[in-house]
Amino acid sequence: METRIPEGKKLISPTDKMSYMGRIDFDDPNAPVFIWAGSNVRMRFKGTSVSAVIFNRRFFNKMSVGYVIDGKVCRADFGEDGEWEKEYCLTLAEGLEDGEHEIVLFKRQDASHYFRFLGFIIDGEVLEAPALPARKIEVFGDSVSAGAVVEARDFEGKCDPEGHEGIYDNAWYSYASITARNLGAQLNCTAQGGISVFDNTGWFHAPDFIGMETAYDKLCYYPEGERGYTTWDFGRYTPNVVIFAVGQNDSHNEAEGDPDITDISFRTRWKEGYKGIIKELRAKYPRAYFVLLLTVLGHDPEWDKAVDEIAYELSDSRIRHFMFTRTGKATPGHPRISEQYEMAEELTAYLSGLGEDIWKY
Repeated sequence: METRIPEGKKLISPTDKMSYMGRIDFDDPNAPVFIWAGSNVRMRFKGTSVSAVIFNRRFFNKMSVGYVIDGKVCRADFGEDGEWEKEYCLTLAEGLEDGEHEIVLFKRQDASHYFRFLGFIIDGEVLEAPALPARKIEVFGDSVSAGAVVEARDFEGKCDPEGHEGIYDNAWYSYASITARNLGAQLNCTAQGGISVFDNTGWFHAPDFIGMETAYDKLCYYPEGERGYTTWDFGRYTPNVVIFAVGQNDSHNEAEGDPDITDISFRTRWKEGYKGIIKELRAKYPRAYFVLLLTVLGHDPEWDKAVDEIAYELSDSRIRHFMFTRTGKATPGHPRISEQYEMAEELTAYLSGLGEDIWKY
């Protein structure tokens, strides 16, 4: 489908003066694919309006993208039931003061959809995007790291509302994103709701149960993508800090029955699987500082003890276990925005306390 450009406006190509964050598929640079939650593109421009053109592929849930215009966080809903693949032109802002503006378009949700970004439409002039920060963080995590259900403000400290269909998801407000902004760092948010360490466990069912052992080195990490699984080029992004926040969902195994982390056999196997991923990442990021953690979402403290054992057994001075004040104790449902900020402030303070050396390479 050819995009119709209104008179007096022009389409700005994805290759023109924009900056990107996240594991984004640039196989076609004129139509980069946004897959992981929080992936984003930033543009500065002169003018009074801006729209985004995307080609979306939906799997489930209601559809929306997030954007930040001149510092204000917004959302654009789109699509109707039955629209599985379609091009959309999304109006993001109109009637702006005729001057310089900055727009950030980001993926709010995780695997419920992915989209090709086809460009912005403006009525003015595109400017050079600001330089990306030198500091780099990568977070490997689950739904909490991806910002799932954060906007259900009336359910703070409670279970999630039933049948919410992803309308409360917003990766911009995950503790991962907030921490990166606090520290002036780039972020690759390699997080997916329901994911566990092992395949065939957890809650991420797409269509098979996929674990971080499969997803951690993928660009497209679910088989429904038009090219299926695709491999991530680790040479494209080398973080100073790696946060590994997996373990919340590992107590679920639909096929074989839920495992018991106090069972020595399972505990040993789980720890070895977890350590295997960390060792692979350490080989790719030999100088990064690794932080192993679980979030404030309720869970058995035995999982925290197991993570602590992992950090000790890896015997690496740059791999540490961090616990929030309320790790595993804050809420039976997903952390809401205030709880995400709580985690972010504690994690920001911890990383800041490590000094400048963690960012120097």
